[in-house]
Amino acid sequence: MKKISILLVLAVSLLLPANVFAWSMTGHRIIAEIAQRNIKSKTNEEVTRLLNGLPMAYWSNWPDFIKSDKTGQWDHTHVWHFVNAPGNLSENDFIEYIRNVKQENLYSEIPKLVSTLGNKQLPDEERRIALIFLIHLIGDAHQPMHVGREEDLGGNKISLFWFNSPTNLHAVWDGKLVDYEKYSYTEYTNILNIMPDEERKALRQGSLEGWLYESHQLANELYDGVKEGDNLMFEYSYEYKYTTELQLLKAGLRLAAVLDMILG
Repeated sequence: MKKISILLVLAVSLLLPANVFAWSMTGHRIIAEIAQRNIKSKTNEEVTRLLNGLPMAYWSNWPDFIKSDKTGQWDHTHVWHFVNAPGNLSENDFIEYIRNVKQENLYSEIPKLVSTLGNKQLPDEERRIALIFLIHLIGDAHQPMHVGREEDLGGNKISLFWFNSPTNLHAVWDGKLVDYEKYSYTEYTNILNIMPDEERKALRQGSLEGWLYESHQLANELYDGVKEGDNLMFEYSYEYKYTTELQLLKAGLRLAAVLDMILG
């Protein structure tokens, strides 16, 4: 895809309703910016080259933006943003379940993107697209309602109110909690990116399966914590403020770890 085409898609996407975006535009930019501040210099050189000199945050929402593309060329990627599983599974049962999901999904596609990005024999454009999707999808893996339940479309069918405005459980976690804080993505990154090195190193550890299981466990808690028609306000924001921030930080640091593994 030519750069001008991508920019046109980005422009059209600004007309879309906010609830189609995972983690909201701000959330994905926070994750990308945290990652960029934590990758090795060698990794950053290759990332910058592949992204034509633009920061990771600039591209972080592109896999959501292309849902407005009318050519159909990206339609197959819409299912990459989530993986559904029944609730309250043990870790072994959860991993076994997602390994056997037939439809392409968050779990099946991230390893393929890792392989594509790491293959220097492939054209830069193919590797660039893989990088952009990785930036976004590792963020999605840490949004708990993207590891939700099929019957309610990851909380989309659980109708709620957010400060008296109609919404749903998925949308609350996609953007409402992040946007409620009223920070720009750089301000929020400055706040979150202050963890001591040892704690930062610990959060970078683990596997994709383990990260998704963490999100599955959090999703179970979120399902149990609301009922249809609840009006979520100050108390809910207070209760989940630090959980939300930890998920954003984990996503950014783990994205950095993945990119360092591939390119560093």
